[in-house]
Amino acid sequence: MGTKSNVPILFVLFLSLLSLSLSKPLHYHSFVPTSLSSTPTLSPSLDDSLSLDDEDFDVDTNTLSLQLHHLDSLSRTNATTPTELFSLRLRRDASRVETLSSLVAGKSNFTAGDFSSAVISGLAYGSGEYFTRLGVGTPPKYSYMVLDTGSDVVWLQCKPCLKCYSQSDPVFDPAESSSFVGIACGSPLCRKLDSPGCSRMKRCLYQVQYGDGSFTVGRFATETLSFRKSKVSNIAVGCGQDNEGLFVGAAGLLGLGRGELSFPSQAGPKFGLKFSYCLTDRSASAKPSSIVFGESAISKTAVFTPLKTNRKFDTFYYIDLVGISVGGERVRSILPSLFKTDISGNGGVILDSGTSVTRLTRPAYIALRNAFRAGATHLKTAPNYSLFDTCFDLSGKSEVKVPTLVMHFTGADVSFPASNYLIPVDSNGTFCFAFAGTNNGLSIIGNIQQQGIRVVYDLAGSRIGFAPRGCS
Repeated sequence: MGTKSNVPILFVLFLSLLSLSLSKPLHYHSFVPTSLSSTPTLSPSLDDSLSLDDEDFDVDTNTLSLQLHHLDSLSRTNATTPTELFSLRLRRDASRVETLSSLVAGKSNFTAGDFSSAVISGLAYGSGEYFTRLGVGTPPKYSYMVLDTGSDVVWLQCKPCLKCYSQSDPVFDPAESSSFVGIACGSPLCRKLDSPGCSRMKRCLYQVQYGDGSFTVGRFATETLSFRKSKVSNIAVGCGQDNEGLFVGAAGLLGLGRGELSFPSQAGPKFGLKFSYCLTDRSASAKPSSIVFGESAISKTAVFTPLKTNRKFDTFYYIDLVGISVGGERVRSILPSLFKTDISGNGGVILDSGTSVTRLTRPAYIALRNAFRAGATHLKTAPNYSLFDTCFDLSGKSEVKVPTLVMHFTGADVSFPASNYLIPVDSNGTFCFAFAGTNNGLSIIGNIQQQGIRVVYDLAGSRIGFAPRGCS
C-alpha cells in the first residue's frame, strides 16, 4: 500500500516539473549578421593639434572627453583583407593572454615587482587596444598614444634615439620642451618604479622588459600632457631612448591601471579618480569610441560592482563574477568558486581593455559553451575557427535568434547584446561564439564583450560600473 500511495505523488511531481519547464522558454535576442569589413586607416594630422571633434573639455564639471581609435587602423601590417587582419588580431590576442596568464601564475622570468611594467607587452602585441592623440611637452607635440587598463607606466619614445621603432609622428624631443624636468635618483617618484636606475648625472632611469624579450629604456621625468583645451602638469613619464621589438605606429602608452604611476592616479586631483569609456564595434560601426575623465564619467544608468584588491598584482582591476545566465537560465555549474582569487593571489577575474576575447577558466567556459550550443541548435554549425570551437554559418541570413547572455557580478547583472558574443570571423557569413577557455585560474573580461557598454572606473568609490545604454 505504501508503494501505491507514492504513485500519485510522483505523478504530481512529474507534472509540476513538466509544467515548470514548459513555462520557462529560453530568452532570445534578434541578431542581424554583419560580416567582417575593412578597418579604416588613419593618417596623422599635418599640424600639432586635434580636430574639433577629437576632444572636449567642460570647465564647469572639470570633465575631459576624448575620441579613441583602434590600434589596427594605425599599425602597418601585411594583412590585406578583413579576414587576415582579424586572424592577426587573434594571434596577438593569444600572445597577450599567454603573457598575462604566465605572469600571474609566476611562470616567467619576471619577479612580482616587475609585473606592472611587464604587462605593457600588449603594446607589442597590438591586440584589441585603443589609442588617442595627445600633446606632450611645452609647446605640445601631438602623437598617438595607446590607452591600456592593464598597465601603469606612462611612456613614449624620445630623442636622442639609440634605437626606436617606426611611429606615425615625429619622435618627441625633450630638449624642445620647457616643461620637461628630470627626476632625481632616490626621489619618491623614482622609488615608485619597479626597477629604477640612476644615470651618471644622478637622474632617474626607467626600464621595462616584455614577455617576448623586447624592452624600452630611458629617462624618467615629469612633463605636461595636453588635450588641446586641457593641460595636466607634472605627470611622471618614461622617455624611452632604446625601444626594441615594438613595431606599431603609436608613440607610446598611457597607462590606465590602478597603480600609483598610472595616468588616472597621477591626475586624480584634476579628474577625481574617475574615468569611463565606450568601445564601439571596430568592424561594423562608424561611431568612434570615447573615453571620459572626471565627474561626467559616472553614468547615471550604470550598475556597480565593488573593486577587489589583489595585493600581489595591484595594477589590474579585479571584480567578482558569481555566475552566468544563458537564455534567461542560470548555468548551474558556473559557480562563484570558479572565479575566486586564492591566498597566493592567483585566479580571479580582471577587466582588461587590451584583451579582445574574454577568457574563462575552462570548467566555466565548457559549461557556458554547452549552454549556448543547447540554445542555438536551430543555427547551422560551421567548422571551428582559430581559438573558437562554436561557430555557425549564417550566410544568407538577414536575421536570426540567439540565446541571451547575462554576466552576474556582485551587485550588478550585465546583459550583453548578441553582437558582443557572436562575432564575424570572415567575410563569408561565419560567426563564432566569442569566448574561450583557459587552463589557468585567471579569467579576463575582454573588450569585445565591453563594446557598446559604458564601462565606469570609479577609483574614488572603489567600484566598477556598467551602463549598457550609456554610449548613446
